[in-house]
Amino acid sequence: MSEINTKQSFSVNEQQKKNYLFPLTAMTTLFFLWGFITVLNDVLIPRLKSVFDLSYFEAMLVQFCFFGAYFIVSLPAGILVKQLGYKKGILTGLVVASIGCMLFYPAVVVHEYWLFLSALFVLASGITVLQVSANPYVAALGPEKTASSRLNLAQALNALGTTVGPYVGGLLFFGAAGSLAVSAGSAESVKIPYLLLAAALLSIAIIFAFIKLPEIEAHKDNNDQQTQTRSLTQAPHLTMGVLAIFCYVGGEVAIGSFLVNYFGEAHIAGLEEHSAAKLISYYWGGAMVGRFIGSALLQKIAPSKAIAFNACSVIVLLLITIFSDGDIALYSVLAVGLFNSIMFPTIFSVAIERLGSLTSKGSGWLCLAIVGGALIPLIQGYFADTVNIQASFFVPMLCYVFIAWYGLNVVKLAKKW
Repeated sequence: MSEINTKQSFSVNEQQKKNYLFPLTAMTTLFFLWGFITVLNDVLIPRLKSVFDLSYFEAMLVQFCFFGAYFIVSLPAGILVKQLGYKKGILTGLVVASIGCMLFYPAVVVHEYWLFLSALFVLASGITVLQVSANPYVAALGPEKTASSRLNLAQALNALGTTVGPYVGGLLFFGAAGSLAVSAGSAESVKIPYLLLAAALLSIAIIFAFIKLPEIEAHKDNNDQQTQTRSLTQAPHLTMGVLAIFCYVGGEVAIGSFLVNYFGEAHIAGLEEHSAAKLISYYWGGAMVGRFIGSALLQKIAPSKAIAFNACSVIVLLLITIFSDGDIALYSVLAVGLFNSIMFPTIFSVAIERLGSLTSKGSGWLCLAIVGGALIPLIQGYFADTVNIQASFFVPMLCYVFIAWYGLNVVKLAKKW
């Protein structure tokens, strides 16, 4: 009898894997696309800085408006996803993001900086809904034990988008061979790329409308009476995970946002903007490679240990970046991307473990923390203006100090829930 039960269990598990394969594959297109869109900000910042003659602090308002949307929209998005389900949440996110892309057209025509910031806010609002829907959905498409591995694999496709994005954006926004596609006083080169992205987002929304995605029963209210009586504030692995996500996204975005200008410094590389923009691909490419590696290793290595090790590695690399120059400073900061790789998906997956019917709400909390990408670059921008751009990398370095602490303590925190 036990042998029959074992065979039946095995056949059910195999069937589940087959049922999950297609939706997992479909979800990777979303991860790729929002990675591509998000990293375009790293190339858009120097473009707008030149067009509108902005200070570093003013230029970082691009990231403030983009990632500030996460702070405003994440909790409503969590409620929306809980009410409508993951599929309708994904469709909503795609449509809103496409509207944000289309708003770049009037922003270019009117030629006002605040309109660009408004378009970025709407675009980011759509991506926020996508994040709140897609991350917990992918984590739930399989055993909880391998959720970190699965989410890292999906995020590897996100990193593929962030890898090709700077190269493509550099060509579109700055032109080839160092000659600007348009005059320095115009943002005309921004218009067509974002209209193409709007078309892509709408096309994917139409496709997803006809895709049948499996429901996650464990995340429904009627299946989890125990967690309904508890508050998320009683889950320290989640609350500290929120701070860890805040620090991680803030640190990662701040570093990427300054690379073009940092590589332009005479004592670092003295590169022109179009050449520096292409180098950003190595920063994000390292994250892509690291996530593929991490997806395999995290099936055998404890996620908490991976978080702590990678955070400590980034701290060392940033110290080298700050206190060196030339190729050493250049390659050390690019190498940060490799160790950034597994952090977001791994922190995310360990933070939502065992939340049950509160998972979508917890996901909203974590996406709320992505506002770190709005605030940390502004703080670094202030220090870049008042001290210098190289010393300003101390700001993201401090973020990784907290992440290392979280990795070392998350197992103890989770036991309290």
